[in-house]
Amino acid sequence: MQYKYFSHRNAITILENEIEFLESWQEIRHALTKITDEMLINTYQTHYQTKNKSLSTTINKLLKEEFKELNWAVESPIFQDPYYDDKKSDYWRLDFAKKTISIEVAFNHGSATAWNLLKPVLASELNHVRKAIQTKLGIIIVATQNMKSAGNFDGAIGYYEKYIDHLKPLMNQLSVPLLIIGLEAPESFHIKKTTKDHRFKGEIMLSNKFHKEH
Repeated sequence: MQYKYFSHRNAITILENEIEFLESWQEIRHALTKITDEMLINTYQTHYQTKNKSLSTTINKLLKEEFKELNWAVESPIFQDPYYDDKKSDYWRLDFAKKTISIEVAFNHGSATAWNLLKPVLASELNHVRKAIQTKLGIIIVATQNMKSAGNFDGAIGYYEKYIDHLKPLMNQLSVPLLIIGLEAPESFHIKKTTKDHRFKGEIMLSNKFHKEH
């Protein structure tokens, strides 16, 4: 997948220049760019076309596979206190974590934008609740507006451009470096909204350019 990013509190400078972050940052870039349009199409058609209308679950599945292969912790709790470690909820959990970096993949409602930004901060700051993980930098992976449209995401999800809008007013609260990664739309297809059994679904629609090349 192609992506762009926005750096908060010098996150990209830290990731690309400080030794303790270099390997993990390379793994993140590898995981993102390894996922091709063909992988998205095959996974969506095999597992999710009859269940979901958007690419959100497909992308989550593929990213989880890639990060697990790279030995990242999956669904890592932020706190050790059992009260804040509900196995049935991701409220106090990170999607992925390794060494100094915590990652949140956020395709949920726009009302959760501030909370998604805050979770890596909780993982990186000291807290009155005993910590299960102590990172130093957070990465939020979201859809760009183009991906939101092409991937048939719900209109109410938070997306890349809106996440960036939140950074300035939340500057004092977002006290650690954060990198906002926006996933770009696929080049060879989009998801067309369809209706089946009175429910919205999705259908893969290949671009004309892809048809000509194949």
